[in-house]
Amino acid sequence: MRSADFAAERPAAGRRSFWTGTPEIYFSKAIDNSRLVKVEDPRRNREMKQFGTALAFLFLLVFTYAWQHFKAIEYGYQIESAKRELSDKTEMNHALRLEDASLRDPERIDLLARRMGLVPPEPGQVIRMDAPPLDAQTPVMASAVPITVIPGQ
Repeated sequence: MRSADFAAERPAAGRRSFWTGTPEIYFSKAIDNSRLVKVEDPRRNREMKQFGTALAFLFLLVFTYAWQHFKAIEYGYQIESAKRELSDKTEMNHALRLEDASLRDPERIDLLARRMGLVPPEPGQVIRMDAPPLDAQTPVMASAVPITVIPGQ
């Protein structure tokens, strides 16, 4: 503590206090160290360089380990996210396949067609394109002739 701090703690004049004896007085003395020269120790410099190199190497090892650890955690989160997305897509695919199968149901299509006023075709109204020609020996040529509907017989 400085002498001003001690003076601030002392009681006012005329009072008795726990301070007894002579007051403490501090004198400041200017010390000039500008002429001092530090002598370098080559052994100490070598030790400090070795210590710095070892510390840098240790830091590099710890940093590499931490980087790999956090990357592994990040990749784990990405894998879990991809698994969850795959599960969602598989579930959606299953639901869409079920919906497709229910929409392709021939009974459902027949019921909707009857509601719209459609009737089954009469015999002779349907010409099958995949049926073999009547004469299997003659080749069939494609043509751009419009389709004619044959009235029922």
